[in-house]
Amino acid sequence: MDRIRAEINNDRRAFIKKVLNGTIAGSLLLVIPAGASEVAEQLSGMRAEQSIFTKKRFAFIVDVTRCIGCGSCCVADKLEYNVPDGNYRTWVERYIIDDEDNVYVDSPDGGLGGYVEPRKDIPHPVRDTFFVPKLCNMCKKPSCVQVCPVGATFQTEDGFVLIDKERCVGCGYCIQACPYSVRFLNPETKTADKCTWCYHRVRKGLLPACVNVCPVGARKFGDLDDHESEVYKILHLPHVVSVLKPGMGNKPALHYVGLRREVV
Repeated sequence: MDRIRAEINNDRRAFIKKVLNGTIAGSLLLVIPAGASEVAEQLSGMRAEQSIFTKKRFAFIVDVTRCIGCGSCCVADKLEYNVPDGNYRTWVERYIIDDEDNVYVDSPDGGLGGYVEPRKDIPHPVRDTFFVPKLCNMCKKPSCVQVCPVGATFQTEDGFVLIDKERCVGCGYCIQACPYSVRFLNPETKTADKCTWCYHRVRKGLLPACVNVCPVGARKFGDLDDHESEVYKILHLPHVVSVLKPGMGNKPALHYVGLRREVV
């Protein structure tokens, strides 16, 4: 966990130079990620502040073919936001397929502890196992924004879907409207909660915490308008790149490489 904490605090100068492109003074290049209380303050009332990334188009990529289910991303997220036990802003699902083509899906404790022990309740020989990280899809047409009766869930000019906890009344409409089940009612704040792609970090030129700590590079983040960025290159290569539940019409900005047909 100390290694993960160190990785979260690691300054990515190359990423900063590409993303900020001179829009932030050099004094901000060395920053320490905000604590949970500071994160809440930054996200609350964000409408009144002009985004520094108005012309940016960010994308998140998860490479299923690389993910090893170690849970480092989940641990980093929990540390960054003090996520209450039993709730997850991001989690990792394990998919097991036996030789009878039966599919078993589990995510014990959200994948926080990794997947060290094999399941012993599968009656047939296992043919294949793979892992699928889940997080907010940061939709271009978010249904959660449409149903919020008080405007607490909103979309920034740079495409991030966020929650103003000062406005949220905890009605749960957005939780029900999300087709990806990435929202939950925080038992401590009594407000809606979810992954933000570490918006407070991105605005400082840092990568999301989970991207920082992934030991195999299964998570990628960057600007689609930067043709030299890794996400741009991946999305323009002949990979099998797809999104979850495209028929819902939400137009996710979260893309998957090697997504299998068994994934729901």
